Amino acid sequence: MPSEINAAHAAFVERVGLMTERDGLPRIAGRILGLLLITPGPLSIDDIAAGLGVSRASVSTDARRLVSLGKIERVGRPGDRKDYYQLAPSHHLCTMEEQLARTSQLLALLVEARALPDLHPVAAARIDGSMRFFDEMATVLTAALERWRATPGRAAPTAGPPVVAELAGAAR
Repeated sequence: MPSEINAAHAAFVERVGLMTERDGLPRIAGRILGLLLITPGPLSIDDIAAGLGVSRASVSTDARRLVSLGKIERVGRPGDRKDYYQLAPSHHLCTMEEQLARTSQLLALLVEARALPDLHPVAAARIDGSMRFFDEMATVLTAALERWRATPGRAAPTAGPPVVAELAGAAR
């Protein structure tokens, strides 16, 4: 891998970093994910640090964090003592599982809110609507994950749903 990535790739990697930062991960962790997403093979800590223009220590810290989250994996190369990193085959499933867990936590809070004494009817109706929405979202996410896992050979999508095609067309 070259020590620097081109401007379009760098902009994409930065957008992934900003998005994951909004989700609570450090920006560098997101940038690592973005870089590994668009790179054809595993990268060493040195490769990642050079590609992102950050320190090896930052990459090492966030790579360990991403490994523990199941988003990337550490791999080796025969005859090479360095560690290399690549996206975990099920990195996209980890993201959906996290979303499902957050949705379930939110549902639990909504149930708790609904049980509060002396709840105003307007607030109760708002909570009920939110509960119906997030319950449906949890049901849909659970079903989608089950379908995905039940289909043999589905480590990565080969063709996305219409929204993915629309987004790809808009990006051109």
